[in-house]
Amino acid sequence: MPEWPEVEQIRRELAVLEGSRIAGVTVLCERTIRTPADPEEFAARLAGETWQEIGRRGKYLLFHGLRWTLISHLRMEGRYRLVEAKTPVDEYTRVIFHLEDGKDLRYRDVRKFGTMDAVERRQWEVFPPIASLGPEPFDPQLTPEVLRRRLSGKGRIKGLLLNQRVIAGLGNIYVDEVLFRTGIHPERPGRSLTPAEAERLLAQMRALLQEALVAGGATVRSYVRSDGRPGLMQEHLFVYGRTGQPCRVCGHSIERRVVAGRGTHICPVCQPEGGIEADGTGREAEARGGDKPAPRGMGA
Repeated sequence: MPEWPEVEQIRRELAVLEGSRIAGVTVLCERTIRTPADPEEFAARLAGETWQEIGRRGKYLLFHGLRWTLISHLRMEGRYRLVEAKTPVDEYTRVIFHLEDGKDLRYRDVRKFGTMDAVERRQWEVFPPIASLGPEPFDPQLTPEVLRRRLSGKGRIKGLLLNQRVIAGLGNIYVDEVLFRTGIHPERPGRSLTPAEAERLLAQMRALLQEALVAGGATVRSYVRSDGRPGLMQEHLFVYGRTGQPCRVCGHSIERRVVAGRGTHICPVCQPEGGIEADGTGREAEARGGDKPAPRGMGA
């Protein structure tokens, strides 16, 4: 499933649609449409709309029109392509937005897991599940202490970081990577995080996501950019998808186990179960990406 960097990458590429007017909408898969329940009403809401801004909240894309906001969740394999209207429609195209300039924005989804909701723009922030999302990783109000408090609930730190109510946008790939880069074992209780660890975790999270964004995201399964090009971040991952391969820091074999119901990749040497030294002793320095400006967060 595309995570924060991939969805943000897609948002930036789709920004060319800002100012585009929708001539009509063709729904080829009713299952994709959630709100309103009637696909014909969905099409009627968006026909004639002008997209003023393409935004993002967590893993959701937001197509803001004058009256309506289209909330799109890509799930596993959802993908948008901007093509000439005469381009043949393939069998996996689920929704087509016909634009007045003669082009189509086509939503393609092999497994039909993605969803779309057309809601009033003035109410999109209170629409479930948007309303329940936690803060964005680059939210200036997300300080190390705030992050530590949000991770202090019951559960292991891996599961808490995956919880979109705790922080919005992280998924299995980047949670595994950021925990490695901070030397934190994924099975540690979230409440065991020290202030120093929380500070390093937030700093590494932001550096990692910025690095992934610069690389165009990670293509580890089906994700590709809007123009069909793969991302490059998978070439820079330290643990995710590297089961049995030597750790790039210490040389020990990367292990895979199930934590919080998800396949989890760790280096047992760099991420000891007992934690890391509070003075910063750990492996994050060798994995750190460096300080870079924070990208634009949610659109509104």
